[in-house]
Amino acid sequence: MIRPVVLVLATSLAALSGCTSTPRVDTPTRAQISDSTLPPMKSFSGAQPAAPVQSNGNIAADFLDLHFKLESGRVLPVFTRFEGPITVQVTGSPPPSLQNDLVHLLGRLKNEAGIDIQQIGRRQGQDKANITIQAVSRAEIRAALPQAACFVVPNVSSLAEFRRERRRPKTNWSLLRDRDTLAIFLPYDASPQEVRDCLHEELAQAIGPLNDLYRLPDSVFNDDNVHTVLTGFDMLVLRATYAPELQSGMSRAEVAARLPSILARMNPRGAAIATHTILPTPRSWTEAVQTALGPGADLATRQNAANTAARIAQSQRWQDHRRAFSHYMLGRMTQGHDPDLAQRHYDTALHYLAATPGTELHRAYVTTQTAAYAISTGDGASALRQIRPMLDVAKRAENASLLSTLMLLQVEALELTGQHEKARAVRLDSLGWARYGFGSDWAVRAKMQEISALSPLTTTGG
Repeated sequence: MIRPVVLVLATSLAALSGCTSTPRVDTPTRAQISDSTLPPMKSFSGAQPAAPVQSNGNIAADFLDLHFKLESGRVLPVFTRFEGPITVQVTGSPPPSLQNDLVHLLGRLKNEAGIDIQQIGRRQGQDKANITIQAVSRAEIRAALPQAACFVVPNVSSLAEFRRERRRPKTNWSLLRDRDTLAIFLPYDASPQEVRDCLHEELAQAIGPLNDLYRLPDSVFNDDNVHTVLTGFDMLVLRATYAPELQSGMSRAEVAARLPSILARMNPRGAAIATHTILPTPRSWTEAVQTALGPGADLATRQNAANTAARIAQSQRWQDHRRAFSHYMLGRMTQGHDPDLAQRHYDTALHYLAATPGTELHRAYVTTQTAAYAISTGDGASALRQIRPMLDVAKRAENASLLSTLMLLQVEALELTGQHEKARAVRLDSLGWARYGFGSDWAVRAKMQEISALSPLTTTGG
């Protein structure tokens, strides 16, 4: 119910040229450059969610663990949701991009999840909305919850009210028995993509599951933060959450008894997929990941934590994205002092991802590292082969920061292979996406310079 301050799978590449999880809690998760110097910001117009890759049996198990636990591991005694139409209002100081992204998301929730949800205005005398989205500064969010980029709280409608009530039973998720009033706190001074990502995750948890599960490969309900907009799996979970057979106050056993028929009706293709054994995620692995990629630890501690996570993944005999993620972390930890070893870790991560359905986006993130390495060695042709199939993956995921990073890497690879005119066209196209993904012009220029520094042409003047 908290979105971490920094994404775990960040697209930073700085270590080649020379992100974070939060502790589990029960409160759910330069220079001024003229805007005219860069092309207009781009944004995504239509969602392309892929169908869930799991069997209905596995989806049912995921549904129960998502709804009957908090991120801290605390068990929730009853199922909760909104009963009746849901209203949403925006307060505070919303950035210009928020309204379009909210309209897009509410449309998806209506059309894909069948949820009766609509935005209302702030006219005087109007009834209070069920969900208030308050846009505040990042400093105000950090003052309330230091590790959070954004968060959602029950039974309040403003940050001031949360401050007054935060230690009282009304804001305790484990005591919730139904949902009527919630508040989401988003930063108005973050990049448009970060604001949108917060909107998707926090609104999904405001109306749906409160837990995150590392075992999910294709969901925003996963602390790895690979997926940043609601997926086909997420929409199915939300649609099932509001099935007429369910209601607030049901026990886990009561919900479990109704799920098979609900999922058979909503996801008939899932009945033809074989159910696999669910391999749990030990708390020790989660804590190692949090230490390795979170703030506050020195490099040696982070490296030890990454190695611990990898040993746990091996001992669990995982063959999925969690095993891959462990090697991805080791790659990130070693690429500064041993880039060849880092590439072996990335190759191992890609090996496990290739055998795991629903992990195309994970592969795209790893590709930013392997393609960057190819560029740093002057192998533009190899970088282009890696990058090209991942561009559509990033577009389908509506991930502008990842897309623009891949495109800027493509620019350097094209320059290395002598395709200078095409490189100029791709660079121009990438900048509109970078403005959505990274925000301010200085941040966009910093990303351009960071990636440009990878190429041998930069140092040789070629």
